[in-house]
Amino acid sequence: MTSTVTEPFGPLDPFVHPALFYRDEQDYLDGTLPFVREGLEAGEPVAVAVPGKNLVLIRDALGGDAAAVRLLDMREAGRNPGRIIPGVLRAFADAQPAGRRVRIIGEPVWAGRSDAEYPACVQHEALINAAFRGRTATILCPYDVERLPEHVVTDAYATHPTVIHPGSRTEQRSDAYAPEHVVTRYNEPLPPVPEALSFAFDSDSLPHARHVAVGEGARLGLVGVKLDDLALATAELTTNSVVHGGGSGVLRVWAEDGYVVCEVRDEGRLADVLAGRRPVPRDQRGGRGILLVNLIADLVRLHRSDSGTTVRCWFAR
Repeated sequence: MTSTVTEPFGPLDPFVHPALFYRDEQDYLDGTLPFVREGLEAGEPVAVAVPGKNLVLIRDALGGDAAAVRLLDMREAGRNPGRIIPGVLRAFADAQPAGRRVRIIGEPVWAGRSDAEYPACVQHEALINAAFRGRTATILCPYDVERLPEHVVTDAYATHPTVIHPGSRTEQRSDAYAPEHVVTRYNEPLPPVPEALSFAFDSDSLPHARHVAVGEGARLGLVGVKLDDLALATAELTTNSVVHGGGSGVLRVWAEDGYVVCEVRDEGRLADVLAGRRPVPRDQRGGRGILLVNLIADLVRLHRSDSGTTVRCWFAR
């Protein structure tokens, strides 16, 4: 069972969010370089967060102008799509003077993204429209239409109000734009893993839940900072379950394709589609649990339903 989302989507103006479709390097540069240079000429702060190879393309083509642009490798900064809005896009936009338009190129979807990562990627693209609604910003999102599967391009039409076709610099309205439907459609149940270690917890057993996760994570190959991150994520998620999710939950830990996966299920209803994706003011008490997990995990998937919430996070071994 999934929950339908209708808010907080609405009119975007003055926010602009086009998808840039490209077929080759020339298409890519023809679509991105003018965008960057027009921003610099207008005195607008510009950031480029794209996968490494494309980042080198843009940097080299910009020459001396590259020094005026915030350059980020999306394979690192956006490995977990859930951290891109708070840790990349909003982090850059919020640091600029109020009211000044910012320009960002963000490429969160590239050939080679795993099947586990993709639902989080497309939800991220849909949720940008909610996170930046009414903000003075332009976020251009490139899509490699030669290498990406057809359904990814189809989803791009649904998550972007306008699109730019290869060889064109003109934005065209996307009649398929429906970000709220994308968020709902990819709110996929996360099937249980039978061989996972399972531990039911409540307020009295919170410390033990963390020790259980750390012990199993270490047994499965996590060490050092990654093991510390698993401990922190477990503590945050289980505490959220006790405080906001009905007072109890179930922790599961297992190994999967080079990762240790930690999952917490509880009976809480998480209505806020931007939970864990918006920065939290420094003076605010609480509200950082899922945000913190997004910032430290290699991937976070979340499923909301009327019967509860599941948060699953991956840590590379």
